[in-house]
Amino acid sequence: MCMYSVFAEDGVPTPWHLVHYGSRAAGGAGLVMVEATAVEARGRISARDLGLWNDEQAAAFEPIVRSMAENGATPAIQLAHAGRKAGVAGSIAPSALAFSDQYATPAAMGDKEMDAVIEGFRSAALRARQAGFQAAEIHMAHGYLLHEFLSPLSNRRDDEFGGPFENRIRFPLAVIDAVRRAWPDELPLFVRISATDWAEGGWDPDQSVEFARYMRTVGVDLVDVSSGGLTPAQQISVGPGYQVPFAAAVRLGAEIPTGAVGMITEAEQANAVIADGAADAVLIARKSLRDPYFPLRAARELGVDAPIPPQYERGWQA
Repeated sequence: MCMYSVFAEDGVPTPWHLVHYGSRAAGGAGLVMVEATAVEARGRISARDLGLWNDEQAAAFEPIVRSMAENGATPAIQLAHAGRKAGVAGSIAPSALAFSDQYATPAAMGDKEMDAVIEGFRSAALRARQAGFQAAEIHMAHGYLLHEFLSPLSNRRDDEFGGPFENRIRFPLAVIDAVRRAWPDELPLFVRISATDWAEGGWDPDQSVEFARYMRTVGVDLVDVSSGGLTPAQQISVGPGYQVPFAAAVRLGAEIPTGAVGMITEAEQANAVIADGAADAVLIARKSLRDPYFPLRAARELGVDAPIPPQYERGWQA
């Protein structure tokens, strides 16, 4: 969940972020994933986004990572590039198509820009490991840059990176390859996708399954399955657990572990996703913003004697 924190300057995390992420770890989360973190300055959703394009940012992440780990969570980071949805100057995209009238028209990427983005993801992965992160996720969802390459609604290129499905996945796969080579083999790499654009002629669940098959062969360990975000014309059918069937379809069709997201807010509901085999993990976002201790509460509701941080034991017993 992007924080757009007023305390963040030039992508550098702050003590506010240490408290924010450390409290989720103390609240019992098995893995805490830092918000979308830009791999280059022009790839920020807003000027207040976190970044990992220089060593100052990496060093500032180190105490945050230690806090998460010391409080029992696996520290993870989501590496991102906003593409045409960037809220800073110099936006780039596969094609010179604005997201909407409220957004600037991006520059269509040439070889130079594509090489720079690949290097940005690779370098950010190296810095993430230097900072101590133990899992990494590449953001390819919600209409950001790599999703823009995948969808025919935003990718109108007539070269080897546009047109047929095999061409549209070429650049995202190149990014995965660069990150996987930079990221230790023994540590997990996730990819977040939008399973559907919820718009006619766009990216859809069948393409998501096929893309996941490719990702499995290049070292992706889990696909985090969300949806939407590419176009203002999307028509989304929202309800509790509305994206879980997409995670189930990718898991079954591509034979790859998946994470389920989307209005999963109750302990029994989250547990059923795993018990029914729809996904291998449940990723909690907005619920975690409302209640940093939801994992501990959910565990106890399900009859699990989850350990309470010793500093808080008396409060839980009262």
